[in-house]
Amino acid sequence: MERMFKLYDSGKDGYIDLMELKLMMEKLGAPQTHLGLKNMIKEVDEDFDGKLSFREFLLIFHKAAAGELEEDSGLLTLAKLSEIDVSTEGVKGAKNFFEAKVQALSSASKFEAEIKAEQDERKREEEERKHRRAAFKELKSAFTQ
Repeated sequence: MERMFKLYDSGKDGYIDLMELKLMMEKLGAPQTHLGLKNMIKEVDEDFDGKLSFREFLLIFHKAAAGELEEDSGLLTLAKLSEIDVSTEGVKGAKNFFEAKVQALSSASKFEAEIKAEQDERKREEEERKHRRAAFKELKSAFTQ
C-alpha cells in the first residue's frame, strides 16, 4: 500500500491531493467527477485538510474490509481496484498483499487506540477543570462572607 501511495504522491509531500487522487482513479480505470473526488477525500479526511495522508489512505482499506463504505462510494471502488489477483500476481504477490493488509489493519488498530487515548485525555482535562472551578468557587465563597 505504501508503494501505491508513494507512486501517486507526485508532489512527494506525503499527501495525495485532489489532482493526485484524480490521476490515481483514472489510471486505475475508474475516473471520478470532481465532486466525487472531493467526497472520497471527505469520507476519510480526519484532519480536514482536503488531502489524504498515508494514515488516511490506509483507513480506506480498513473501512472497506470492515464493510463501512457505501456501495456507490469511490473509496470502495478504489479498495476493490487495489485488490490483488493471485492468478496473475502469483503466491508471492498474494503473500505481500496479505502482509500489507495485516499491517494496514494493525495500523488502523493503533490509530483507533491513539484516538481513544486522546479522548480519555480530553475527559481527564475536563474533569480537572471542573475540580479547579469548584475549588475556586469554594475559595470565593469564603472571601465573600
